Amino acid sequence: MAEAVSFDRRMLEALVCPVSQSVLSYDADRQELVSEPAGLAYPIRDGIPVMLVDEARRLDP
Repeated sequence: MAEAVSFDRRMLEALVCPVSQSVLSYDADRQELVSEPAGLAYPIRDGIPVMLVDEARRLDP
C-alpha cells in the first residue's frame, strides 16, 4: 500500500493565490490549498502544491 505524502504546512506562509494574491487555507481531507477570494482550490500532488489556474478546481458558489 502506498504511503500518503504529507504537505509541509510551513509552505503556506510563502504561498499566495496567483489570481487574487490572497493567503491560502489548507484542506487536509481534499489535499488542496483553497483561495476563497478567487473561488479556486489548488491540488497538492505528492506533497507539492500545483499552483496553476488550469489545474485548480472551482469552488461551489
